[in-house]
Amino acid sequence: MNYQLTGNFRISSKIGVILPTYGEAENIANLINDIEGLKLNASILVIDDLSPDKTAEIVREMQQKYSNILLCVRPKKTGLGTAITDGFKIFLSLNKKPKYVITMDADYSHNPKAIPQLLSSMEQNCGVVIGSRYCKGGRTAGWPFTRKLVSRVANLIAQSSLGLDLHDCTSGFRCYSTDFLQEAIGNLHSQTYEIQIETIRQATLKNFNVKETPILFINRKLGKSKLTLTEIKSYLSYTLKTAVPKKGLTG
Repeated sequence: MNYQLTGNFRISSKIGVILPTYGEAENIANLINDIEGLKLNASILVIDDLSPDKTAEIVREMQQKYSNILLCVRPKKTGLGTAITDGFKIFLSLNKKPKYVITMDADYSHNPKAIPQLLSSMEQNCGVVIGSRYCKGGRTAGWPFTRKLVSRVANLIAQSSLGLDLHDCTSGFRCYSTDFLQEAIGNLHSQTYEIQIETIRQATLKNFNVKETPILFINRKLGKSKLTLTEIKSYLSYTLKTAVPKKGLTG
């Protein structure tokens, strides 16, 4: 693993929060403060891909304020899938592992106040709780038509090609049980956004339930979208060639 990890490795918390970042200097300090304000007994792990806007430096300053922040700086931008997988591995490597791991965007597309809602949806043998934009009660705000279309098409492809009985297969706002991650980590190989499908697939194959809970997704608060054509192609390639048995999924 080619990265630099700093922080308190003896940290002990019930919840781990993974924040992948690239160019989030405008958001990261406020987001960390908001998560800390929830008083959730959580550890925060920022996975930064050597952001040119000094995101990592801001996180280091926040580490002086809070003792529960880990910072992983990677030498280059290598994809969301690898960032999330690295985050899983880091939390699983701790002597005192969290019981649950949250993944979310660092740009305020995902409201940190919804984290307790994801946690409350966890139950026995549940591997993944998805913060869903498209199940009953979920919605999006501030998206242009083209972005809505891309998201809907991506979900339709996942649902039809993989047989998933879910409304939102691509949402990155999720809660994972550590029990599931320990079983699945050796089979996670995604580079980019297909990590969202790969984790659902592994949960299904390993007989863990996948649930949805409604969220409001808000278009990026500050900064620009980082979704690229290469990442879209990678997602489509993985989704179209992968089949998931239709079981273990609940709405």
